[in-house]
Amino acid sequence: MDPYTPRTRTGGGSRKKATLTNKEYTKITSTIASVRRNRELHEGGGDRDGPEVRGAMNGRRHAVVGGEEPSFISETSFVRAPLNSRVPSSSGIPPRGAGGPGSGSRQASRDPKGKAKATDKDSLEGVPIDIQEAVILEDLLYVLMGIEGTYITYHPIYSPRSTYPTDEYTGVGGDDDGDGDWDPLQGIRFVVDPSLDPSLTDLLLRILPLSTYYTSIQAFIEQRSEMDWGLVNHALVAGLRGVMKDYQTLLSQLEHTYTTSPTFSLQKLWFYIHPTLHTLSLLSLITSSLSPPSPTPSSSSSPSESEDEGGEKDEALGLGGFKLKAVLKKGLGGSEGEQGEVKGGEVLSVIYELLMSMSGDPVAKRLFGVLLKAAGVPYVAMLKSWIGRGRLIDVYEECCVKESKFIDRGLLEVDYVDEYWERRYTLRDGSTLSGPSKRQAGVPLARTPGGRLPGGACIPQMLEGWKYKILLAGKYLNVIRECGIEVEPVGGGSEEEEEEMGLGDEKFYKYIDATYTHANQTLLTLLLRDQHLLLRLRSLKHFFFLSNSSFLTHFLDLAGSELRKSARGASLVKLQSLLEVVVGGEDPVEGFCGGVGGGGGWKEDVKVTMASSGLYEWLLKVVSVSGVIGDGPGEVGGEGGGGGEEHRREKEKDDKKQLLAIDALTLDYHVSFPLSLVISRKTILRYQLLFRFLLHLKHVEQSLSAMWIEQKASTPWRRPPPPCPPTQPPIEYAKWKTDFERWRLRVCLLRARMLGFVQQVLGFATFEVLEPNWRMLEKKLGDVKTVDELLRDHVDFLDTCLKECMLTSSRLLKAYSKLIVTCSTFALYTSNFTKSANQALAAAESPEGDLGMAKRWDFLGKFETNFNHWFKVHLDCVQYYASSENVSLLPLVVRLNSIKTPT
Repeated sequence: MDPYTPRTRTGGGSRKKATLTNKEYTKITSTIASVRRNRELHEGGGDRDGPEVRGAMNGRRHAVVGGEEPSFISETSFVRAPLNSRVPSSSGIPPRGAGGPGSGSRQASRDPKGKAKATDKDSLEGVPIDIQEAVILEDLLYVLMGIEGTYITYHPIYSPRSTYPTDEYTGVGGDDDGDGDWDPLQGIRFVVDPSLDPSLTDLLLRILPLSTYYTSIQAFIEQRSEMDWGLVNHALVAGLRGVMKDYQTLLSQLEHTYTTSPTFSLQKLWFYIHPTLHTLSLLSLITSSLSPPSPTPSSSSSPSESEDEGGEKDEALGLGGFKLKAVLKKGLGGSEGEQGEVKGGEVLSVIYELLMSMSGDPVAKRLFGVLLKAAGVPYVAMLKSWIGRGRLIDVYEECCVKESKFIDRGLLEVDYVDEYWERRYTLRDGSTLSGPSKRQAGVPLARTPGGRLPGGACIPQMLEGWKYKILLAGKYLNVIRECGIEVEPVGGGSEEEEEEMGLGDEKFYKYIDATYTHANQTLLTLLLRDQHLLLRLRSLKHFFFLSNSSFLTHFLDLAGSELRKSARGASLVKLQSLLEVVVGGEDPVEGFCGGVGGGGGWKEDVKVTMASSGLYEWLLKVVSVSGVIGDGPGEVGGEGGGGGEEHRREKEKDDKKQLLAIDALTLDYHVSFPLSLVISRKTILRYQLLFRFLLHLKHVEQSLSAMWIEQKASTPWRRPPPPCPPTQPPIEYAKWKTDFERWRLRVCLLRARMLGFVQQVLGFATFEVLEPNWRMLEKKLGDVKTVDELLRDHVDFLDTCLKECMLTSSRLLKAYSKLIVTCSTFALYTSNFTKSANQALAAAESPEGDLGMAKRWDFLGKFETNFNHWFKVHLDCVQYYASSENVSLLPLVVRLNSIKTPT
């Protein structure tokens, strides 16, 4: 047992002194005296002990007979016992040589509060220096173990009762009167008797810091041995105990030399302990660096932890209330004392920083290296369990990877979002692969501005470049485990080699790389081969990109009456039934709409839904909020100073309009885990945007084609005007006839130009954008090496398609939306134009003639003006972006220029 063993902290209140009561003391001394008397009777009172000892024993025998037994110090077997001279004595019997110049009472009286008072000891003035040295040597051997001596005493500020204060390690002593300010982690300071010779005092002042280092290290060991400080601190404490064991062995050897060698001196002691002084100073540097002024783990936890359990769930799920509370609590009222204890990765970072800063010192480099390896053992074990099996075992939140336990696979069964992939496991420092680290509610404040993060949020510097591989390797294996497949860890060599792997070892870095590669290959095999990801993507292409759109044409024909209703009035059940009929009767296309081998099982995963807003209105809102594109010269639709008011008016106008079912119609697609990690809600949303874009084009094309068929087959558009009636002037009739023919021609010409525009945009989107990008995606998926590369390629494919289809630019969106709405509105007036033509032919035969030609031209002129204006604006926008930002729009420029504008 250590000679200085710090007491375990209690919950509060006064502490019982570590001394014997009078009753216990009398009982022990009486027993020892009784044993001694019986032994003397058996031995016959031999003269082995000399007259001095026999006199003392006779005196003690008389004292026992008189009922007083103050001490057992005269017993020969106890004279050289280490703690013999520390036992309080009320009789004033000196331990060695009664009345000697260096002797004195070892009793140190204490006040009721436990503070040390001045002891009654003889002054060393005038005492020979060799005797002073002998006395000080004995004191020093105890002081080096943190035990107070006679002439080397505690500093007046020190109070034994405040060794482990109850006021939450604030650095203030726990004495009752509150006047102490001693911090146990700073070590006990000792003072030397002023009567000691100056030469000895000077040498003692060089040695005494060793006792301060020792007591501070022991206090640190006792404090960090508690459970709340985590496994890394426990491993560090075990390493410190190993070093302190060597120190205590050295003290035992010095004590043995002191008791057996008459030539042992203070200079020799200094010679022996001088190297140890440097070692313990390095250990004390570590303990002080790991001991910022912060509350204890037990007291740092807020009493409202149970109340915040729901808040933690909200924060893990990305809800805003708890984030705001966390930001206000940490950002406004946060201080260093509220940042938690130093544990986990922060401990390793501090030791590594000290190792790097003192790498020129061989002793420091070796010592810090040993402690870093010892403290990193549990950290390495946690990382190996995470990257080797996908299990995160982090009870004390020390690892660099954080788990949000409230986000589990159950969320994927209800709403297959990629929150499970992105937010279930994250890095504690808040950094992500997509961009630099941003301030998040779950990331604690740095201890100093720009300094290291506290606790497990501080990633060790030697792992900074490997943190993303560590995160992803565990994520991959965790997904495999969620599928019910047990993963065997990658063998890193023999068990001895694996145990020897440290944080800074090259073997450990190779092990991380090997496990990352293994996890990638395993999950890729699961997704591409077992889950048939490529066939699933082909199925998505078939339904959402209309690669074989005969099913959509058939569906629009069957559901035409239902799609002309409002979005709220349309029946989703009926639309879903019609879609199932259309898709079920479709010929199976291998690799696209069917399951494995064209089984057709994936057709059931397609569902009909209704969006809550129009496509272009929603996209314009998203683009204006996210700022996808910067303002350019002459930008159409750019918001000026009154943009907020204009946006509010447009919103009120949109709320009053009823959204048609054909404008809100979209498809949804259901996939199971783990495919939901790739085909997530975010990617499905991109597919839906592209589908609605193509659907609207298909619908307008179908409407304009139906208008063309009607104008081609119906009589009003093909029948020549009747001959001039006798009641009308021939000249006026000839003018009307020419005007009517021109009107019919202009209607057909506008319809043809609109149909040409829609077909050119549709052809560009399908043949110039979707199909080439899809072929490129298939090629990338064939050569993909990592899961994150697969996810990135898939999202990049969809983003590229959205951009090249002009759905991410506010300037292009506004011009295109106005243009396509004009075309769809014109197609809605097919029957009106036919009715107007019939009325004109009928009125021409009447005596009065046709008087409504001006209104017909005015009505048609509005469509022509609107279409020509937005067509020119859209063409200018496309040419501008094709020459500046998006070269892929060049084919569209050529296609649009083929549409002639009438002169």
